[in-house]
Amino acid sequence: MDHAEENEILAASQRYCVERPIFSHLVLQERLHKKDKVSDSVGDKLKQAFTCTPKKIRNIIYMFLPITKWLPAYKFKEYVLGDLVSGISTGVLQLPQGPFAVISLMIGGVAVRLVPDDIVIPGGVNATNGTEARDALRVKVAMSVTLLSGIIQFCLGVCRFGFVAIYLTEPLVRGFTTAAAVHVFTSMLKYLFGVKTKRYSGIFSVVYSTVAVLQNVKNLNVCSLGVGLMVFGLLLGGKEFNERFKEKLPAPIPLEFFAVVMGTGISAGFNLQESYNVDVVGTLPLGLLPPANPDTSLFHLVYVDAIAIAIVGFSVTISMAKTLANKHGYQVDGNQELIALGLCNSIGSLFQTFSISCSLSRSLVQEGTGGKTQLAGCLASLMILLVILATGFLFESLPQAVLSAIVIVNLKGMFMQFSDLPFFWRTSKIELTIWLTTFVSSLFLGLDYGLITAVIIALLTVIYRTQTGVSPALIMGARRKAMKKYAKEVGNANMANATVVKMDAEVDGEEATKPEEDNEVKYPPIVIKSTFPEEVQRFMPPGDNIHTIILDFTQVNFIDSVGVKTLAGIVKEYGDVGIYVYLAGCSAQVVNDLTQNRFFENPALKELLFHSIHDAVLGSQLREALAEQEASALPPQEDSEPNATPEA
Repeated sequence: MDHAEENEILAASQRYCVERPIFSHLVLQERLHKKDKVSDSVGDKLKQAFTCTPKKIRNIIYMFLPITKWLPAYKFKEYVLGDLVSGISTGVLQLPQGPFAVISLMIGGVAVRLVPDDIVIPGGVNATNGTEARDALRVKVAMSVTLLSGIIQFCLGVCRFGFVAIYLTEPLVRGFTTAAAVHVFTSMLKYLFGVKTKRYSGIFSVVYSTVAVLQNVKNLNVCSLGVGLMVFGLLLGGKEFNERFKEKLPAPIPLEFFAVVMGTGISAGFNLQESYNVDVVGTLPLGLLPPANPDTSLFHLVYVDAIAIAIVGFSVTISMAKTLANKHGYQVDGNQELIALGLCNSIGSLFQTFSISCSLSRSLVQEGTGGKTQLAGCLASLMILLVILATGFLFESLPQAVLSAIVIVNLKGMFMQFSDLPFFWRTSKIELTIWLTTFVSSLFLGLDYGLITAVIIALLTVIYRTQTGVSPALIMGARRKAMKKYAKEVGNANMANATVVKMDAEVDGEEATKPEEDNEVKYPPIVIKSTFPEEVQRFMPPGDNIHTIILDFTQVNFIDSVGVKTLAGIVKEYGDVGIYVYLAGCSAQVVNDLTQNRFFENPALKELLFHSIHDAVLGSQLREALAEQEASALPPQEDSEPNATPEA
């Protein structure tokens, strides 16, 4: 027997035993050594709040400049090569792509609404000048809505509104990102097949886009499809090679970069655009637009759209961030994401930029090509800047089919999330419902309305899951029904006799029978007791007779007046049907809230509080054991005499 096995046997044989009384709240308070709490004055609290300490300053810097936290800890030898390859690959892919599709459609919608195609432009001499003037007005609208959405996001981040990210549960996020992957996939099909279709947005846009591609598939460009499939096969085989030999490779092979270079070279060498009518990237404008002030007078016209864009942009970003965080084992801060988005949109709008959000396809490319830190994003941005300023002409011959193939291949990880369905089917039907409803609503209603629908459904499932399984109203109704059935079966003579027994047992020397008032029927206690287990079994899941419900309050930080009233109602309702409600693990703050809201007007209610769940379980078992002991000490009901005294 080796040393490890000896240690396992020794560990398995060890036992410990803790012997102490059952700690109800009253017992525990008697044993505690209380320390008088001295509350700080208002002046001391204000002093602490506005005192600048090195720790506070450091935390503020980390919040607004997270690079100061991760850059000093950067593992150069381990990360730099992957970040370099990822940054170049993502930058090349980003050259001909526009911003995130959903945000683009939302901003485009408000721009077209305020500046329609048939608008009359003052001073427009001809069609060309009129079109340029119209587009300039639409740019001003986009700048205004971008600035306002950025201000909203920044304010929400400073106000710690990022907590809403906790309501984006894992099934919701995975269903949402899978639907987003389908949207991206359908938008890439027309570039892969080389067909011209109308751009759709809004409800059922994914259906309309797919139908439009299928209707025009007879006009597909064979050369474009061939180039796309060639790149598709190259990327799939290369990624399999990278995955199989990732331990031996210093960094993943930059397949996307090679695909772009190869596609551009083949297209330019064989003149695919002129010879085979292959759709290419085309002319890329050089230079940056000069800074300009957004038109704040439009705020009252676009504030509703700005709020929607701010929320949807944050939701998409935090969803993708949480997906990658779960995959790689790190945490994301929703408040920090809001502040970052707000600053980018607010400052960027001054330079006539577009509202930003997370791009599903580019994020997956950056992660799939070995990116480890934000340095990869910085390199991609620098590459975009270089292309905008000088080298954009090098990529004018790049086929769109190459880009679509790159995007589709990198969506593989998102499509693998369909494997969640059998897992959730086995583990939780409710989480399966959240996944499916999120996916279906986001797919057919669009990502914006689909996300809102998914959050509402997720909250409803939380409400559904928090309902207690025992219904006092149903039990009371069943009890009354059982009593009426009993009265009908035994007849008036037996009921009168039972009333005599009950009254003689309660009051010595009084008359045994009294005339019934208002047709009220008196029932012996034994009727209620004998029918109670049957009622419980009928209206509750199969199992033992439930006599106690224990509420775990260890995660409850406070309880307000409405909560106290609700809790008091629960205790009373279940008490009426013979079920005790115990509270376990209440913090001092919760006990104080209960006291201030007069929950303990009846001092006996303090006996319902216990130090832990285990104490509450033992307390309920002890109470039931004592009740059974007292019941067994009483003489049988049918053998008792009116004034008999039970033996001790």
